[in-house]
Amino acid sequence: MALQRIVLSRTDSIGDVILTLPMAGALRQRYPDLYIIFLGATYTRPIVECCPYVNEFADWSIISKKTDTEKINTFKKFQADAIIHVFPQREIARLAKKAEIPVRVGTSHRAFHWRYCNRRVNFSRKNSDLHEAQLNFQLFRPFRMSILNADLQEVRKCLSLIPPKLELEALHLLRPDKFNLIIHPKSKGSAREWGIDNFGKLIDLLPAEKFRIFLCGTSSEEALIGDLLSKVSDNVINLCGKLSLSEYIAFIAAADGLIAASTGPLHIAAAVGSHAIGLYPPIHPMHPGRWGALGDHVKIFTQEKECDDCRHTTDCACMRAIRPEMVRDYLITLL
Repeated sequence: MALQRIVLSRTDSIGDVILTLPMAGALRQRYPDLYIIFLGATYTRPIVECCPYVNEFADWSIISKKTDTEKINTFKKFQADAIIHVFPQREIARLAKKAEIPVRVGTSHRAFHWRYCNRRVNFSRKNSDLHEAQLNFQLFRPFRMSILNADLQEVRKCLSLIPPKLELEALHLLRPDKFNLIIHPKSKGSAREWGIDNFGKLIDLLPAEKFRIFLCGTSSEEALIGDLLSKVSDNVINLCGKLSLSEYIAFIAAADGLIAASTGPLHIAAAVGSHAIGLYPPIHPMHPGRWGALGDHVKIFTQEKECDDCRHTTDCACMRAIRPEMVRDYLITLL
């Protein structure tokens, strides 16, 4: 199939977007001159703009507020040969058809795709053992791309984020004589969390002469980590709510490592080459086999078992079983 312009549509959260960006890398390998448009939400724009394979970011948050005629005209201006609905949205699928984008790819498991898509791919995310990034590649079936069934290592090679070069006051807080560790304790409910008490114990266990610690998160999350804030000192610095997403990407790239649950900042750390220490439950489909961060310096802590006991509660025994001493011992090896 000859392609000159394509739209990748993924309008949800940071981690999901990062695990979609390997699609842009794979498309660039297959079609070197392809113009790739990423249709996403406003707050993920800084992430997409770090990807060297994407030519243009289209802001769905802005487009969605236009009149119907204006929306259709916007989609027509993409001049796209194809659109891939990675994250299914009825309205976006409708507009793509109205704009007469020739090839419209979506999963067959969404009823509205039978009305609006002319290439429907039959696969199930819910019951699959594949990684999320590999599942996204299944949507390449209509293009007969050789990387369709690539292993996770090959998929990972298609992911690249180049952090922005910014002059940040926060960068001057990094210490070249210490391991600069970012702790991102909350997840906005997108993942099972380790618990403020465990992060507090980890801070106490890490030798202050070897580690400099930064507490990061949004302004709203700052009020939720009160016990950690009590540890703020010359060696534990609170940056909650003090960095924009672009600034946070740059700071993560400059730091030595980040520890978090399965949330956007963990995926950022992995993608920019920092040490990404992830804390995961062994519950399908939340487990690291599905949502593990992609990078060369990723360490996952999880229980090596299949667990269903905590599926309907946020008080996860398997997460509590990850002891702070285990994480401390691993971080010491990075010195």
